[in-house]
Amino acid sequence: MADVPDKQVKRLRSLIQEAETSLAAAKELLVSLVGDDEKVMASMGNEPLGKVIEGVFDGQNMVGSDGKTYPVPANYASKSKLVQGDILKLTIADDGSFMYKQIGPVPRKQVVGVLEQKDGHYFVTVGKKQYRVLLASVTYFKAKAGDQVSVDVPEEDENAEWAALEAAL
Repeated sequence: MADVPDKQVKRLRSLIQEAETSLAAAKELLVSLVGDDEKVMASMGNEPLGKVIEGVFDGQNMVGSDGKTYPVPANYASKSKLVQGDILKLTIADDGSFMYKQIGPVPRKQVVGVLEQKDGHYFVTVGKKQYRVLLASVTYFKAKAGDQVSVDVPEEDENAEWAALEAAL
């Protein structure tokens, strides 16, 4: 074992960790779809479960670890109150369907601002800073331009462009 370079051992450990993460994600997805049935769990080794990609939510989409951009359904982002910088896991099933799961929320803070609309897009102005918000959130809360709203923003990211609408006040 002393002849094996440390770099190769580290790479192998990393590959094993990635495989374990993917397997755990696949098991979790399967259990969420069909329940914790012993027969299903026993047959898991024979069924292809799709591809798992992790990435970062940019306010509208997920930028995957593979460098590609994946569309996040606005209703999921709105309902889950995703904040720019959250870590997501995307499972692309064999039938091509996408299933997202938030796996690493960034620290966030809640602030109050005024909802505005410009060129068909919604913004929340908090002090001198403007954050974009998803139309799906605005319609869900039945908010209108001029309403006071509460939004979640990343705690540490001064350059964040997006916020998650928490409530219309």
